[in-house]
Amino acid sequence: MKPFPIPVVTLGAGSQPEDEQLDYLPLPKDMNTYQAPMLPEPQEVATCIAARETLQAVLSLLDRAANGGPGGQVDLLGLSTEDRRLINQVLGEGEASAIVQHDLLRQLETRIQESVFAGIWRLTTWDGITLVDDAIEIGPVPALLRQTAQADVRERQRWDGPMPPHVQLAPMLADEIEDRALRWQPGQEAHVVNLTLLPVSPEDIAFLDHELGTGRVLLLSRGYGNCRITNTCLPHCWRVVYYNSMDKVILNTVEIIDMPEVAMAAAEDLRDSHRRLLDIAGYLASA
Repeated sequence: MKPFPIPVVTLGAGSQPEDEQLDYLPLPKDMNTYQAPMLPEPQEVATCIAARETLQAVLSLLDRAANGGPGGQVDLLGLSTEDRRLINQVLGEGEASAIVQHDLLRQLETRIQESVFAGIWRLTTWDGITLVDDAIEIGPVPALLRQTAQADVRERQRWDGPMPPHVQLAPMLADEIEDRALRWQPGQEAHVVNLTLLPVSPEDIAFLDHELGTGRVLLLSRGYGNCRITNTCLPHCWRVVYYNSMDKVILNTVEIIDMPEVAMAAAEDLRDSHRRLLDIAGYLASA
């Protein structure tokens, strides 16, 4: 019997070999949501009058900020250990934190931690291991971040030697970013350069970061995945890099804006925080 000249093909699910597999980029798997802080019984903190007054001051500022007004700060440095402990329990730790280096030689820095209430920030300033300032700030983002970014602005130091190996697009990108940064005005939309979509090499990115400079602000947001924000030495210019839960870069950008939106609490967040904190203050006052 002669062999059949046409191979018999079996059709149907599972009948064909799968030579290729789709390789999906892992995406973030966890997302932080609001969880009410663990609180003591009201009678246990009945003597913490200063802490309760502090929370009322925070509520007043939060109400003003949620309605479009300015926020402000409430000083904590003069509180007793018991009052500060209660404040710590109420505020908890949210998904955003930041460090601002004031003086590297003196190890003077401000550590910023968002509370579990969006728009309520804890700012502690340290001189080495000594606490020199402690405050709560209410607002979309602490004013110190903008102030430091503005103070870090300096003239771009252009590379004047031969291009390092594998650097191709970075000089052109640096020129475009500088031009946009110098022309940006408050109220304009953000100009975003998406490095992830561009054919740039690791050497291009390193060269670009050298050209833009690195400032003293570092902000981390641990929401849906992680986001790392640093200021450059150009005005209104930020490096914003997103990571998935496997710490793999999924989006690498340069943003020209007063403050990246991902770093800020929205007005709706402030209103939600006011409602939640109001409930807690009422619970603590029920003793």
